[in-house]
Amino acid sequence: MHFDLVDLSLFRHVVEAGSITHGANRANLALAAASHRIRAMEASLGAALLTRARHGVTPTPAGRTLLSHARAILGGVERLQADLAAFAGGAAGQIRVLSNTNALTEFLPEVLSAYLTQHPGVSVEIEERLSDEIVGLVAEGAADLGLVAATVETGALQTYPFRRDRFVLVVAADHPLASRASVGFAEVLGHEVVGLDRASALTRFLLTKAARIGQPLRLRVQLRGFDAVCRLVECRVGLGIVPETTARRAARTMAIAIVGLDDPWAARDLTICVRDLEALPPFAQDFVAHLRAHRE
Repeated sequence: MHFDLVDLSLFRHVVEAGSITHGANRANLALAAASHRIRAMEASLGAALLTRARHGVTPTPAGRTLLSHARAILGGVERLQADLAAFAGGAAGQIRVLSNTNALTEFLPEVLSAYLTQHPGVSVEIEERLSDEIVGLVAEGAADLGLVAATVETGALQTYPFRRDRFVLVVAADHPLASRASVGFAEVLGHEVVGLDRASALTRFLLTKAARIGQPLRLRVQLRGFDAVCRLVECRVGLGIVPETTARRAARTMAIAIVGLDDPWAARDLTICVRDLEALPPFAQDFVAHLRAHRE
């Protein structure tokens, strides 16, 4: 049995993406080359590593064992590279970050820009996920750190406060709800909504909340960013649910009104979570420290 680092990295990407195609893209390999490597790994081991289905792939018991070791080996290599990079005059490496929608769109860009300016040899890979998904993936070692809603149970993960925000409803300035101080999400479901695309963590979260209430989320338009949502709300296309920081910024130039949401989940204190801070490469520890230093 012989697996090289490219094999291990590819396998990790495939499992985490749930698809050989997407895993190959993440590993910067052609699909044919990636498929050949996976088949060669299975032939060398003498056992299947993946269960293949129409909707994607999942690891077999042997695959889960390999994934655990692959993460440990690749993490060790990344730490080795970081330690040796110090002798070459600077840190170098990659940080893998999972973030919920709110942190990703409202707070990470500026903080990340300042960190990368100070660490030119470091790259950061960011993926948007639901907060509860992030906790599980960080615990498994699939990412160096996560940014999640503080309401999520984080188990044994180490956590640090990051930022405070909340989701609010934005409506056109002349909408009947514009004069209300607050509304419940159930009442919002009686209106058409402008939101992010269905793949976004926030839209998936809202769809789940709507399903629990027993009403559909009537998504009339799906967009890529909160600012675009506010613009279409101003044009009376529908209502929008966005972070309060976004809403207040948009309200300076747009004819929209901000209405509070009564639901407890609207409060979005954000938390940094890691499995073991001291086990992270030095540059990743620096990034956590940077986030904590810019918590306000």
